[in-house]
Amino acid sequence: MSQQVQGVIAPGKNEPVRVETIVIPDPGPGEAVVKIQACGVCHTDLHYKQGGINDDFPFLLGHEASGVVESVGEGVTDVEPGDFVILNWRAVCGQCRACLRGRPWYCFNTHNAKQRMTLLDGTELSPALGIGAFAEKTLVAAGQCTKVDPEVSPAVAGLLGCGVMAGIGAAINTGQVGRGDSVAVFGCGGVGDAAVAGARLAGAAKIIAVDIDDRKLETAKTMGATHTVNSRSTDPVEAIRSLTDGNGADVVIEAVGRPETYKQAFYARDLAGTVVLVGVPTPEMQLELPLIDVFGRGGSLKSSWYGDCLPSRDFPMLIDLHQQGRIDLGAFVTETIGLGDIEQAFTRMHEGDVLRSVVVF
Repeated sequence: MSQQVQGVIAPGKNEPVRVETIVIPDPGPGEAVVKIQACGVCHTDLHYKQGGINDDFPFLLGHEASGVVESVGEGVTDVEPGDFVILNWRAVCGQCRACLRGRPWYCFNTHNAKQRMTLLDGTELSPALGIGAFAEKTLVAAGQCTKVDPEVSPAVAGLLGCGVMAGIGAAINTGQVGRGDSVAVFGCGGVGDAAVAGARLAGAAKIIAVDIDDRKLETAKTMGATHTVNSRSTDPVEAIRSLTDGNGADVVIEAVGRPETYKQAFYARDLAGTVVLVGVPTPEMQLELPLIDVFGRGGSLKSSWYGDCLPSRDFPMLIDLHQQGRIDLGAFVTETIGLGDIEQAFTRMHEGDVLRSVVVF
């Protein structure tokens, strides 16, 4: 038996999103149906809408979500109906070469639900990042469900499903920020501010936030930035060096995803320092660096996919830290909205007016 729910689709490239009736099949082997309670509006959803990911329209948008497991298919043992879960788009397989080497956060064979959700006329939908959570319910692989404490606010919990986890993980997991380190973060949107919060959580002594918008820099201060640099009016490389005894930062996190800001991040790090790219570039972007500088400066140049997180490890830990008051995940929720407000939320996000709009059901 299938069921019908309301969901938001992107029908075609750059077309306005719209609310449609979605058909959800019963879960098959290894699958689960989740009743969505909250889902953040992430920039990746806008990329899907604009055709920047691929052209498999129509998309069922939404992926940064939390909810309650309604039903599970054959063979599912890790979750059961009634469990409060955060959805993740990196359900590890446990069998690929990365998993077998004890590095499941690099899993090369993550999986999604096998069945497809559809429109009433049978048109198959492409769920954003294998989730599709701008809907009252969605079908996912059971491994995409991570149980956490049900006492936490769903609007807060869902943020770990993408952007906030990406930023915190870029600092803690990929950048391995340590106690007393100096950290610079380029780009103070949701991901960049999460990197600032992650650096503070890790014990960084100096956290330098860089952006071209003073409003975003003020918000970064509330997340833990000790210094701010408006790169529209100030050379950020020179500013970061002057704030670090002329050396550059130990860890520089690029949360913009552009060649020009990446080059600034590269030259703003200390010798043998680390650059972490967590901002998502577009396919046509090219990077040019003198190879002698790559060699001579040493250190590490890393990219961070989903903050190199392991959901089963990181989601419950961060929820516990939030409930203990050691990290304020709720500070990332700018507003709560309904399903019909998503197009307007994309506009506010593009204009830099929000960290996160969260659809609450």
